[in-house]
Amino acid sequence: MTTVSRKASPTRRWPRAAAAGHAGGRTLGLLGASLVLIAAVGCGSGAPAPEDRVALTRPADVSPLFQPLPETAEHPPDNPGTPERIDLGHKLFFEPKLSRSGIISCNTCHVVGAAGVDARPVAIGEGAREGPRNSPTVYNAAFLAAQFWDGRAPTLEEQAKGPIQAHVEMDLTPEEAVERLREVGYEPLFRAAFPDEEDPLTFDNIAKAIAAFERTLITPGSAFDRYLGGDTAALTAQQKRGLQIFQEAGCIGCHNGVLLGGNGYAAFSHVAGSEDVGRAAVTGREEDRYVFRIAPLRNVALTAPYFHDGSAATLHDAVAIMGWVQLKRRFNDEEVDALVAFLESLTGEFPLIPHPQLPRAMPTRNNAASGE
Repeated sequence: MTTVSRKASPTRRWPRAAAAGHAGGRTLGLLGASLVLIAAVGCGSGAPAPEDRVALTRPADVSPLFQPLPETAEHPPDNPGTPERIDLGHKLFFEPKLSRSGIISCNTCHVVGAAGVDARPVAIGEGAREGPRNSPTVYNAAFLAAQFWDGRAPTLEEQAKGPIQAHVEMDLTPEEAVERLREVGYEPLFRAAFPDEEDPLTFDNIAKAIAAFERTLITPGSAFDRYLGGDTAALTAQQKRGLQIFQEAGCIGCHNGVLLGGNGYAAFSHVAGSEDVGRAAVTGREEDRYVFRIAPLRNVALTAPYFHDGSAATLHDAVAIMGWVQLKRRFNDEEVDALVAFLESLTGEFPLIPHPQLPRAMPTRNNAASGE
C-alpha cells in the first residue's frame, strides 16, 4: 500500500479553538523552561546522559482498546495516492458542476473548513430537498470500516459515487457527470492522474480521485493523543475524570480504536418507530432494524447536531441520551460535564484546505459565433 504524507506548510493546520486560548501561556512557559535549562547546562557538565532522559510512557489508567490517530492513511493498491490524483480529487470535491444545478459540491455538506460537516440536522441537496440523515464528517473517514450511517458502502470510492447520483443530493447520472467535466476542461487532469489509461475520464475515476483526496483529511495531534503518548499534563483533571467514567460506564465497549467508534454497528432504540430502519434497509434482515454504524468520536465536539437524524442539538444532550438508551445509566450533571470535557480532548489539528482553482474551458470566438 502507498502512504502519502501531507506537506509541511505554514498553513498546514488550524488547531482546535480550545487550544488557541492557551497558546500564549504555553509559549511563555516553554520559553521560561528553556532559559532555565540553558542556565543549568551552562553551569553543569553538559547535556544529560542518556540514562537520565525520561521516556514518555502510556498512562496506566488508559485501556489498550484506545489507539492514537495515525498521521496518515494508507491508500489501496488499486488507487494509489499520487500527487496528481490527490490534486484532481481536491478539485472534484469542490466542483459544483457535479450537481444538476451547478451550485452543490461535496464541500456543501462536508465543509472542510468547518470540521467536515454542515451543522444541519439533515443534509439539504438539489432543489432544497432534504436528505433523510445527518451529514457525517469527512475527516478521518479513511479509517472507517464502512461508509454511510448504514454501512452500505465498503470503501471511500463507493461512497463517493452515491451523493453524485442521489436525487436528494446532487442528482446526476454517471454519464452526465463525465460529460460535464469533459466540457469544462478536466481531461488533461485525468490523463495526469491516470496516466496508464487510454480513456481516463470515467465515473469510476471521478470516485477514485475524490477518495484519494479524502484519505489526506486526517486530524492527528489531539490532547488525547498526546495523553496516550505519555503526556499526562495534556488532559485537565475534569477530562481525566471524564475518561474514567467513559471506561467504567462501558462507553468504551463501542467507542474504541483509533476513531473511538466507526468500526462496528449497534442497535439504537432511541429511534424505535422511525421510518428510517437503519441497516435493515441494506441487509433486509429484521434483526438489523434500527441498527446503525457506531459513530466515531474524533472531533465530535465540533460536529453538532448529533446522531444519524441530527436529533441531539448539543453534545451534552447526546451524552445524556446515550447513557440512558445504550447503557441504562442516567448520568448526573457532573458526569455529563466530565464526559463532554473528555470528548473535547478528541479534537485534533485540521489541515488547512484552500478552495482550489477549478478548470473552466472558455469557448473560442469562432465557436461562440457559430453557436457550438
